[in-house]
Amino acid sequence: MARSLRVAPEYIEKVKSAPQLNGYRSQQSLATDIGFSLSTVKSFLTGKPVDYLNFLELSKKLGLEWQDIAYKEPETQPPKPQPTNGEASPFITGAPITQPRYFFGREKELKRLFNLLKRHPLQNSAIIGKKRSGKTSLLHYLKNITTTPVEQLRPAQKTDWLAHAENYCWIFVDLQDARMQSREGLLKYILESLKMQVPTPCDLDRFMNVVSDNLHSPTVILLDEIGVGLQRCPELDDGFWESLRSLATNHTGGNLAFVLATPESPIEMARNTGHSSPFFNIFGYTAYPGVLTEIEARGLIASSPIPFTDEDVEWILTQSCCWPLLLQILCRERLFNLEEGENNDNWREEGLRQIKSFTHLLDSELAE
Repeated sequence: MARSLRVAPEYIEKVKSAPQLNGYRSQQSLATDIGFSLSTVKSFLTGKPVDYLNFLELSKKLGLEWQDIAYKEPETQPPKPQPTNGEASPFITGAPITQPRYFFGREKELKRLFNLLKRHPLQNSAIIGKKRSGKTSLLHYLKNITTTPVEQLRPAQKTDWLAHAENYCWIFVDLQDARMQSREGLLKYILESLKMQVPTPCDLDRFMNVVSDNLHSPTVILLDEIGVGLQRCPELDDGFWESLRSLATNHTGGNLAFVLATPESPIEMARNTGHSSPFFNIFGYTAYPGVLTEIEARGLIASSPIPFTDEDVEWILTQSCCWPLLLQILCRERLFNLEEGENNDNWREEGLRQIKSFTHLLDSELAE
């Protein structure tokens, strides 16, 4: 998410000559009147980055159309460190998978989830699974697969899940993020993601009005770690969730849907945290991301840049029981071993040691 804007260089003089600006004796008087620091005002007037909301308020105060004088700061994250050979890591174990190229399986779940989103009204769904079962990675895949350039995907990787994917807006909300744990912070983030003007103050009533009046294209809000929001965020109360339910069911013409990820039923989760909002009754389909099929698991293993022997492949399949995380860990250890030129089975002992923390996945399998 872009967190700042700045005046485009070619419009700086236009900003400085704004009639409203001439009504102030100094930049300090403008800063005092609007309640901002002098440094914020100076940055705005000289084309330096300014917080998104401050930028909107200053533009409004000076009677300027902010869309015509600003451009967003790049929305990309800082470049991630890459291995010395310039290639991305083929096996990812410590973070959710965000690049579709490295996501394998879940074809049945994906088909059902996209079917619920490709026709009006868009329908809500829940992804229920154990910790580290791949729920967050599945959310990211839903968000990214239909718009990722084909050259960044595996050969023949399916992307045509939606007929008009370019019309969809996907909003990923991680409720572990402290910025998402206040009502105003979450509402502002959703509006910014929708490229809608943020009202002042950004309360629930004004948010509902803005979205109801302006949301005309299919929009999917992906709620990750929703249990954190229910347990730790008192501002996200029943009234908040009831408003979101009303927005999706009555005020956006079937263009809004929610997909949430949770380790338990949304209804049970709400009940266990003292919530009674009917929002948690609107999830008519539940996906259970369990083990991969053997074909899917073999596809993941075969993605290694150095092929594994048949014996190693069978051992990895057996020890992982085809859980994605365990497959990733064991494949990583085998690849490390091969890259170091070690032709022994020490990697197996290390692999078993590394998956020990996640053996809860092996206790029992979720129903498919």
